[in-house]
Order: sequence, then structure tokens, then C-alpha cells
Amino acid sequence: MNNLSLKQIIIPLITTVIICFLWFGPIRIPYIENIIIAILIIIMSYIEYQGKPFSTLGIRREKFTFKNIFLLAPLVALGLFAFYVFVLVPGITKLTGAPIDYSAFNQLTGNLSASLVALVLVWATAGFGEEIIFRGYFMRQFVKFFGESKVSIVLNIFLLSCLFGFMHSYQGITGQLVTGIVGAILALIFYLRKYDLWFVIAVHGFFDTIAIICVYLGLAQ
Repeated sequence: MNNLSLKQIIIPLITTVIICFLWFGPIRIPYIENIIIAILIIIMSYIEYQGKPFSTLGIRREKFTFKNIFLLAPLVALGLFAFYVFVLVPGITKLTGAPIDYSAFNQLTGNLSASLVALVLVWATAGFGEEIIFRGYFMRQFVKFFGESKVSIVLNIFLLSCLFGFMHSYQGITGQLVTGIVGAILALIFYLRKYDLWFVIAVHGFFDTIAIICVYLGLAQ
């Protein structure tokens, strides 16, 4: 473990306890839960890092460029979605013998207004929310505590991807495994791009946008 101040230890512990309470406690806040947690993380990071929360999460102004966000990220998202559809889902479904449970999205099929609302929600709760939580905060905190050795990074990605998959349990066992693998790929991209959170937010957002379009068109079964 790296040499850390008491503040650098206590604040992440308090933050993690609050996040766990919001996720697993008796009070649930559908749809905006991850947004609330993301705001909490920004506030706690502001306190921990003396007024510099965004750069510590990987949100840096110089990385927000047209090429990165609107050209490269959509292409990576498209490639990841193709891998998801043609490799991951068939492979994991064959392994488990159970299809992904997409029933939570049935109301979007052929429903334009609901699909447009869903697009806004997935960008806010999944694109921004999940990436700030899992990659920007948890992954970066893991690095802060345990360093960037190859073993540490592999363990980092593995553990957080298991949690990421578990948080999608409503999709069944196949959905959890597939989502966990997608989470691991996003984490690897985040690491290889030197913790560029803007980029993985965009990749995640465009990935989910393609998915919602497919659901709207009735292509997700």
C-alpha cells in the first residue's frame, strides 16, 4: 500500500459506505441513484484532493476533443457492440444455457418517446454515472491504494468488473457475465488511455445508444 494521509484513507471509506448503502440499503432511488452517487463522488473527491475533483477522476479538459469524443469513441463503441452481439452474447449464452433477460427494456420496442427518454437516462446514469463510479472513482482509488503493477491492475479490473456485472443482475446470469466482460474492456481502455474518463464515458454512452436503437427496432430478443 502506498503512503497515504489519514484523509486519503478515511474519505474513500466513508464514500464507499455511503455508496453501498445507496445501492444495497432499504431505500432505493430508481433511475437517478447513480447520478446521486456520481455527485457524491465529485464532492468527496473535492474534499480529498483540495478542490481538484475532476482531474483526479480522469476528467481533463484537454482530452475532450472532437476527434476523441465524436469520431474515435463512436467507432470503438461500434466495434465493442459488434463484439458483444456476435461473440460475447452467443458464447456466454451457450456456456450458461440461459439467454439474457432483456424484459426490462420491452416497453421501448416501437415506442419512440420512451426510447428517447431512455437515451437521456442511459447517458446520465450509465455513461456518466457508472463510468464516474466504476472507472473514475473505484478504479482510480484502487490504483491509489495498491499501485499500478501488472498484478494490481489485473486484480483491479477483475474485481471491479465482477461488481459491475453483479450490478446488472436483472439481466440474469448471462447478462451479468457479459456485462462484466464489457466492464473489463472499458476498464482496460481507461487504463490504456492513461485514465481518460471522457473517452470511456463517450464509448459507454454510444454503446448504450446503439443498444437502445436496436431495442426500439425490435432487434434485441
